[in-house]
Amino acid sequence: MTGILRAGSSGSLSCTQSIITQLRRDFDQGKGLAQAPSLYEAARIIGEEVRRVSDLDRAALERDEFKFNVNLILGGQVRGEGPGLFIIYPQGNPLQASEDSPYVQIGETKYGRPILDRGIRFDKTTLEEAAKYALLSLDSTMRSNVTVGPPIDLLAYEVDELEITRRRRFPAGDPDLAKIGVRWEQALRQAVARLPQIRFRASRDAGQPQSPQEETIQLVEPPNPS
Repeated sequence: MTGILRAGSSGSLSCTQSIITQLRRDFDQGKGLAQAPSLYEAARIIGEEVRRVSDLDRAALERDEFKFNVNLILGGQVRGEGPGLFIIYPQGNPLQASEDSPYVQIGETKYGRPILDRGIRFDKTTLEEAAKYALLSLDSTMRSNVTVGPPIDLLAYEVDELEITRRRRFPAGDPDLAKIGVRWEQALRQAVARLPQIRFRASRDAGQPQSPQEETIQLVEPPNPS
């Protein structure tokens, strides 16, 4: 295989290390990923290794009430075909990102997903914009879940480069990462202020019956700034 692959993982670190170690061993011997003719086949090879490690370790883990939990993201490009992005589940089966679902997530996803759902557009979002959305998604996750935190490794790949030229690590206290979070909060508050205003209309005079269907909350456009 001629191309470039990058992966991310969540779940059991020890199981993930076992999977990566065996994939590297096979690659160095000219097997496994070294022979994958496509990114899909590479995802299948990784999935097979996930199942092998599951067969080795799952029983021992479950005896001590630990769940075999390994999720992997594989992204990259094999020369001669377009780039791709896959999520590989603990059962070893891969799922590819598509035009309708142009991104994949692993780990703590619920806090950062709404930003990606509203912002990412398959045919319009640039690589630079996608990088900002990724940082905002992680910033929101870190704000809502204290178990998630720096360092953050950001890697961006452009079609047909076949090498990594854009990468950066954001450690704890990174001023640029802090700037992203502060400006996002400021922009969010400004956007809320520009939304239609909510007004609570006074109810009927005391003693007069009110219909259950009567609406006492109104949305009105904010006044134009002078």
